[in-house]
Amino acid sequence: MYNINCKIQSDATIREALEMIDAFANGVVLVLDSDQKLLGMLTDGDIRRALLGGASIHDPVTPWISKDYVSVGRDVGRAEVLDIMQARLIDQVPVVSETGEVEGLHLIHDVIGGRKLDNVAVIMAGGKGMRLRPITEYLPKPMIKVAGRPILERLVLHLVSYGITRIYLAVNYMSHVIEDYFGDGTRFGCSIEYLREEEPLGTGGSLSLLPEISDKPVLVMNGDLVMQANLGGLLSFHQEGGFYATMGVKPYRHEVPFGCVESESGRILTVQEKPSIDKLINAGLYVLSPEALASIPREFFPITDLFESALVDEQPCGSFLIEDEWADVGRVYDLHEAQGNA
Repeated sequence: MYNINCKIQSDATIREALEMIDAFANGVVLVLDSDQKLLGMLTDGDIRRALLGGASIHDPVTPWISKDYVSVGRDVGRAEVLDIMQARLIDQVPVVSETGEVEGLHLIHDVIGGRKLDNVAVIMAGGKGMRLRPITEYLPKPMIKVAGRPILERLVLHLVSYGITRIYLAVNYMSHVIEDYFGDGTRFGCSIEYLREEEPLGTGGSLSLLPEISDKPVLVMNGDLVMQANLGGLLSFHQEGGFYATMGVKPYRHEVPFGCVESESGRILTVQEKPSIDKLINAGLYVLSPEALASIPREFFPITDLFESALVDEQPCGSFLIEDEWADVGRVYDLHEAQGNA
C-alpha cells in the first residue's frame, strides 16, 4: 500500500485536483465525502475529458468523479491486486476499510516492483500428487483451484508482481494441461518456458534441464504453495548474505496429544502433559547461487540433498523466515483448509 495523501474533498475544484495529481504523480486523486469516506476517484484522463468537454479549471470536480471504482481490503495480496488491474485494465486500486475509510493505494508500477528483475524463477510442477488422489487422477496438483484460480497461476502472478518475468515450469505428470493453460505466459505478463522431465527428476534434478546457468541467483519454488511470501526480501537476503543456497523456512508447532514421559533404567525422570514441539520447517522456497545450480546432476535428486552436501562441504546456507501467508496444499486436509472447507 502506498501514498494516500493524494486526497481531495468532493467540493474541490478541477484546478485543485490537477495540482494534487501533479504533486504526487500518481495519475489519480481520491475524492472524499463529508464523512471522510471514499466517494470516488478522479484520474488525469477524467480531467482531460472534462476540460475538452468545456469545463473550467475553476469548476467543481463533482460531475466528473468516477464512483464505479474497484477497491480491495488490506488483506488482499499483490498477486490478486495485479490480477484485478490486468482484468480491468486499470492502474490504481484503492485500499478501503469495511466502513469506507481509505487505508492505502496500490499503483501498477509499485505492484510489479517498479522494475523487472533479472532473476529467473523455476516452479516445480511435475509431481503426481499421490496424496491428493482421487482429485489428481484427472488434474495435475498445481492446477487445483484455490480462491477461484489454479495454485500455479497464483504463483506465476506472485512472481510477476515482484518483477520476475522469466519463469520456467518443470513439468511431467499431465504436462499438457499446464502447457495448454499457460502457453508462453504472454497473457500473464511474463515469459514461460518448460523443463520437460522424461522421467521424474525430483525437486532438484529438474533444474539440470535449464538451458543455461544464469549469472544471477535463481528462485525455485514448489508448485503446491499458496503464499504471499516477500520474494524481494528473500532475494536480497540471499545476495547480501553471500549464501551458496538459501531456504525459506516457516515456524511450525506440533502439539503432542498425549502426556510424554522420559525414563531411564525403568525410572520416570519427567512427565509432560501434551507438550508442544516448535521447529522451523522447509517452506519449499529456495534461492540458489550459480555455483549451487551447476552442482546439480541430471538424475533424481531432491533439492534437500543439495543443502545437505553443501553443509558437509561447509558452504554457507541461509534460512529466510517467511512471516507472510503460507500454506503447503500437498495433503487433502491442507487443501481443504486453503479452500476454506476444513
